[in-house]
Amino acid sequence: MTLPVDASTNAPAPDNSHDPRAHIAGSPDARPHDPIEEVTKVIPLVLPLAGGVLMFLLAFIAIYMA
Repeated sequence: MTLPVDASTNAPAPDNSHDPRAHIAGSPDARPHDPIEEVTKVIPLVLPLAGGVLMFLLAFIAIYMA
């Protein structure tokens, strides 16, 4: 059995067959789409807006009940 050799360096090619990440190392498009990553991009905008709306509603309820 012969090892694959890189012709430019005359060194054996790296064997990534046992690397669990070898199948995703080829291209960035090989990564699966993760919806959580899409949500985390808008959290810095959504949380303050939701907090402001909640405070307005609680103040409105407090004034209405008084």
